[in-house]
Amino acid sequence: MNIRVSDRQHWLAVLAKASVDDLERCWRNLAIAPEFRHLRTPETGLVMLRGRMSGAGAPFNVGEMTVTRCSVVLSDGTVGHGYVGGSDARHAEIAALCDALLQTETQRSQVAKRVIAPLAAAYEANRQRTAARTAATRVEFFTLARESGS
Repeated sequence: MNIRVSDRQHWLAVLAKASVDDLERCWRNLAIAPEFRHLRTPETGLVMLRGRMSGAGAPFNVGEMTVTRCSVVLSDGTVGHGYVGGSDARHAEIAALCDALLQTETQRSQVAKRVIAPLAAAYEANRQRTAARTAATRVEFFTLARESGS
């Protein structure tokens, strides 16, 4: 089974950015209960965020962020991973289960249609609402050139 790296990156990003409530709702609507075991039970830790000034400056530590990770293996041996910002263990576990199911031929289309697509649409709608609110407060600055008269 050949899964493009870009496809997997996309669905992992969608799962990580989803709200816990939306993800939980989509997972319940999927109505499957796969057999699995934990390779790594959900655990929360910190990651150091690094940044650069102007994109090219020397790297510096911005601060720490809480991240929760989980790894599962389905009964057929497919391994899934979930990494999410924050400390919600259930969010990381569902993300790992979805990652694993999306790698299987039998469940990929259902999970993509009933979990990934609605979550991606919700994220995009929220992003557009935020952009519209931001644009409404935009201030345009311009300069008038004065001619010096003799």
